[in-house]
Amino acid sequence: MDARPGHDQARHRVRCEWGPTGAAAIGSDYAVVVDVLSFTTTLTVALEAGIEVFPFSWKDARAAEHAVRHGATLAVGRFEALGRADARHISLSPASIAAAEGIERLVLPSPNGSTIAFGLAEAGATVLGASLRNAGAVARWLAARVAAGASVAVVPAGERWPDDTLRPAVEDLWGAGAVLAGLVDHGIEGLSPEARVAEHAFRAARLPDDLSEVASAVELAAAGFQDDVAVAGAVDVSDVVPLLTGASFVPATRRDPAE
Repeated sequence: MDARPGHDQARHRVRCEWGPTGAAAIGSDYAVVVDVLSFTTTLTVALEAGIEVFPFSWKDARAAEHAVRHGATLAVGRFEALGRADARHISLSPASIAAAEGIERLVLPSPNGSTIAFGLAEAGATVLGASLRNAGAVARWLAARVAAGASVAVVPAGERWPDDTLRPAVEDLWGAGAVLAGLVDHGIEGLSPEARVAEHAFRAARLPDDLSEVASAVELAAAGFQDDVAVAGAVDVSDVVPLLTGASFVPATRRDPAE
């Protein structure tokens, strides 16, 4: 997609825009995908546990085939996991990933987050994943690169309404803002107004308490997944920087193209 004049935020080195369409509109050298409940939180927790993560854009039989192709375990939906006899089965729940043992490779179906990540990579960006758990680590990793002249786009993924239109999710705004606030705290300037709004939103939030009140968290809690909200609401507890390399995310320190 070719952005109309101004929509690419090209006048600013540090940019922010929503969802897959917004991600396509703002090209950059580096791009950060943020989906707090729960793709990038689950991604962060998995890498904390030493698991290589293969994001995938479909939640159907193709995901199982993708897992076989990469010799990986397939993460199933939360409710599907509840219905299985094996309570140890890995699901998209970050709490289930935190409790997992013996998993080395994981296919993580996520139509929204995966689509954004791969779309950004195809456009030429180096793609990172951020959540509230690791926003500070991602900002530290990016700061020197942006200070040296690179551009960065932070993309809150948002959710989908029943008609499949984008629903801006405040938790993703906070997660994006956490990365942006970290960059500012490291002396980075040149934020677009859109990025500055996200930064201020994060600084104004009362986390983790506010997270439990957002629509997505209330929905998860009502379904019995309060632990996922707690895992997602832990701010700056992880030093993991997820870096998309080909088909998978690995810690940036393992395969860092900038080194």
